Amino acid sequence: MSKFVIERGLGQIVDIWRRVMRHGHATAPLSVNAVAMSHVGKIRQQNEDYFLIVDLTGSTWTRPAGVEHRIPTMGALLVVADGMGGAEAGEVASAMAANTIVACLFEWWRDQERRTSAHLRECLLGAMESANREIHAYANARAGLKGMGTTATAAALLGDHLYVGHVGDSRAYVVREGCAQRITQDHSLVQHLLDTGELTPEAAASSPHRNVLLRALGPQPEIIADVSQHCMRSGDVLVLCSDGLWSCVAEGELVDIVTTQTKLAAACEQLVALANERGGSDNITVVVARFERARRDEATVRAEDVTAITTS
Repeated sequence: MSKFVIERGLGQIVDIWRRVMRHGHATAPLSVNAVAMSHVGKIRQQNEDYFLIVDLTGSTWTRPAGVEHRIPTMGALLVVADGMGGAEAGEVASAMAANTIVACLFEWWRDQERRTSAHLRECLLGAMESANREIHAYANARAGLKGMGTTATAAALLGDHLYVGHVGDSRAYVVREGCAQRITQDHSLVQHLLDTGELTPEAAASSPHRNVLLRALGPQPEIIADVSQHCMRSGDVLVLCSDGLWSCVAEGELVDIVTTQTKLAAACEQLVALANERGGSDNITVVVARFERARRDEATVRAEDVTAITTS
């Protein structure tokens, strides 16, 4: 029969066990450094993209472009939205979507009992649905705004786990060990035709239907959002971007830039500049976030403490 071998006082062992359960392992927690940049491009008259970098633990919403922010992964939130609808409609829709999503996530964060993966997934889905309803109602109440909408890609972090809520054709990539993995699926006509084999990748690049979305926040009263979960590692780089970037910059180029540039702001600048060099036919927005293992602190369980509780 297994038994506990007690090497220290019972009270100290209980305290160690609580710390193990709270932190999950003896490894120091991840932290994330994030920088965002947005550009109108060379063709459009105004920028209808929108981004936010948020620290839910400090109730801070930030939008300065090119400024690096260090955030604990337990409460980091990154959002990119790409508005559509012409005039000021797209700009309004993208801002509404991003800010509604953030407001919903703040409500989730304030309730400590709901800071679980299941509740976070539920909250991301609910946030996308709330944003959709608000944009749809706003457009229906104003002449000339019918069809106003936006994409939205929101990445929320809970410890080492990344949760991505997604609608539209903005994208999220994880760059790891020299390779990029796209972790969102485009809700577009071209992607559908690719998936069904009716279009080749070569034909998709020049398709006249590249901008046709099958899902977006706002145009319809109801929406189905995707939510995915990913385990992050120290050294990983997360990239969120609008189609103004990914349609001009190949995945291999994206990998080269974010892995060779030590400064995240320089990586953002280089990505945006490359998209503009290729024509800048749309607004360009990118968020680049690098994950690092934080320095060990007092809250981290030491390996020697874990061995104070053994079984035999």
